Amino acid sequence: MEMMDSRKAQLHAWLPSQLAQTYATLGWGEVGSGELSAASADASFRRYFRWVDGSRSIIVMDAPPEQEDSAPFVRIAALLAEAGVRTPQIYSADLQKGFLLLEDMGASTYLQSIQQGIDDASIEQLYATAITTLVRWQQASRPGVLADYDETILRRELQLFPDWYVSRHLQRQFSSAEEEDWQTLSRLVLDSNLAEPQVFVHRDYMPRNLMTADGEPGVLDFQDALYGPLSYDVTSLLADAFFTLPLSQREVWLERYWQQAREAGLPTPADFQTFRAQSRLMGVQRHLKVLGIFARINYRDGKAHYLSDTPRFVGYLREACAQDHRLAPLERLLDSLGLHA
Repeated sequence: MEMMDSRKAQLHAWLPSQLAQTYATLGWGEVGSGELSAASADASFRRYFRWVDGSRSIIVMDAPPEQEDSAPFVRIAALLAEAGVRTPQIYSADLQKGFLLLEDMGASTYLQSIQQGIDDASIEQLYATAITTLVRWQQASRPGVLADYDETILRRELQLFPDWYVSRHLQRQFSSAEEEDWQTLSRLVLDSNLAEPQVFVHRDYMPRNLMTADGEPGVLDFQDALYGPLSYDVTSLLADAFFTLPLSQREVWLERYWQQAREAGLPTPADFQTFRAQSRLMGVQRHLKVLGIFARINYRDGKAHYLSDTPRFVGYLREACAQDHRLAPLERLLDSLGLHA
């Protein structure tokens, strides 16, 4: 395999001894003449490779320590496993070098399964099990374990939209009227986000990070988890970054989550319409953040393909405006910036 960067020699020097130890632990015998190939990459500096040796396979995480701290990945994997959530077993972790060996949970994410054209019944099963897994994760929540998803972080994420999408991508600054609308919108959204009950929040609980498997999904990319708004993860599950579910279907599953969460004893609002409104404003925060992140990934990191998905988020924002008169400042802002899905 060609890894055209300075990490290539480090990984190839590290891998043989770690594979030998892992094989011995798993009772797999001697390491064969396997092959290492790219498995996936994400929006961060992390990359994933798959070691295949006959019928045996292992995922190799490459997380350069100067850019990525892998300690939270190890810690939060343990929290998820304690809650009964399926995560990849960690066979080996060298945090100083930034290399980990992980259980291979398969080759298909929810996103890939859906894009491959599975039938409606199969999609229904995927989302039903994702909701069950999410509720179980949230039931394990307790304060003081994860850092708070507080106003400072939520506001910093919102600010990615004017800083990167508007200023860098659209190459303009807010007018005084736009700035007034932005401040009004930010206060509305943050007040709603911060008033929600607090639970463990994955922060990227979406089809790209859920592995299709028998039974409940394997959960990935959880290292940024915080303690924050109840509606965040289900909102990101249903309003995906890379494909769009019909609004009617999203609302059916949102209500199903609300019912299941209430039955599990989670601190949901007493009526669904209140929760639906919270989820809508949580979605506004996330969609604006992602617009900024995708612009930043393009201009800072040279990953241009993420920008092709930005109209999807404008569409989500337009839907929210059509449903909630309080979002008139957002609608005016989208109009004045010329943003249409």
